Amino acid sequence: MRSRWISKLRSAVMPSNVEIKASVSDVTRFAERAAELSQSQGTIIRQHDTFYNCSQGRLKLRDFMNSSGQLIFYERPDTDGPKLSRYSISPTNDPTSLKTVLSDALGVKGEVKKERRLFLIGQTRVHLDSVEGLGDYMELEVVMRPEQTVEEGQKIAEDLMEKLGVSKKSLVTGAYMDLLLKGH
Repeated sequence: MRSRWISKLRSAVMPSNVEIKASVSDVTRFAERAAELSQSQGTIIRQHDTFYNCSQGRLKLRDFMNSSGQLIFYERPDTDGPKLSRYSISPTNDPTSLKTVLSDALGVKGEVKKERRLFLIGQTRVHLDSVEGLGDYMELEVVMRPEQTVEEGQKIAEDLMEKLGVSKKSLVTGAYMDLLLKGH
């Protein structure tokens, strides 16, 4: 009973987005389409994510490699296509020290290093990621407004997927960490 109440409270409080992840075969063409739709060349962000063992969801420390970072907890189903992700984020100005504490307390599940090119299209964050050990991927994160339904977020994601030329056969399930652990 208590866990059901906590789950309902968490879903009411945690921000959410609808996400899609897919492999990208033509990085140049994808970047051109994203730049055209966002009317920008995007912003380059280097990220080093350390994932920790936890009993539910995923916990990662994102180091921006500039003495800043974010501790991120999120819950998301491992399915292809649009899916709802609920998350909470806490910024840090000392990711190195926090990494030591979390590693000692929880143990490290793995690490993901990537260079991300971020485009903003409406309420959607479009990521073009070059992931060390995996290759090139794109993620769409439709940042949900409180009054929007999951179906509305999925529709936005699917429409944008079509405009960006992303085929359903290129969709990927799971996080980059999962793909690395599976040896892709």
